Amino acid sequence: MAGGERRLQILRVAMRLFSQRGFGGATTKDIAMAAGVSEAMVFRHFATKKELYSAILDHKASLHDSMDPHQVVAEAIARKDDRAVFEGLALDALNQHDYDPEFHRLLLHSALEEHELAQMFWEKFVTRVYRILGAYIRERQRDGAIVDVEPLIIVRAFVGMVIHHSLNNNLWDRKRTLLKISNQVAAREFTDILLRGVSKTKRRNGSLSRPARGNSKRKKSSR
Repeated sequence: MAGGERRLQILRVAMRLFSQRGFGGATTKDIAMAAGVSEAMVFRHFATKKELYSAILDHKASLHDSMDPHQVVAEAIARKDDRAVFEGLALDALNQHDYDPEFHRLLLHSALEEHELAQMFWEKFVTRVYRILGAYIRERQRDGAIVDVEPLIIVRAFVGMVIHHSLNNNLWDRKRTLLKISNQVAAREFTDILLRGVSKTKRRNGSLSRPARGNSKRKKSSR
């Protein structure tokens, strides 16, 4: 097996074992045994464990170019299409989680074990989402399109809906007994909930606004 192929094989085995056992439960010896190579071979391709963890992130990023949030919704941001921005990011994230639940579990293990991979992922990807969405929301607030709420609170509310939905589907309720909807529907409905809560203007194109209060009056009981 060529050097590049061997390196990728070891990397895939490491990701699988880490996602199944956690970082404390999978040693380089375990990785070598599962890959059918010597432990020395593992260290020949990855001189340190930190190099192995960094390679995992780089490998996932190369598989999922859309892990760059700006790349996913650049056109929507340019035309200030609020719905397309949030719905596009939500759908992309949900599809990624369904396509690669192993990586999702790997990240959870790293966070629970306070492993350095969690911090590496946070710095490389999560903070980028907050930075890009936060900047977009601030711009839309200056345009008078979004209510004056701390932008990062809005980002956290949005990300929270998406991540919680993925956790339910991929960890706790894989048969979708509690809620069975497509990723397209989930992304659309989460975006509705978010934009109805933060938009100032009543628009159907781009932003979806909070309904006028007068339209939601309840009919009085005839009693």
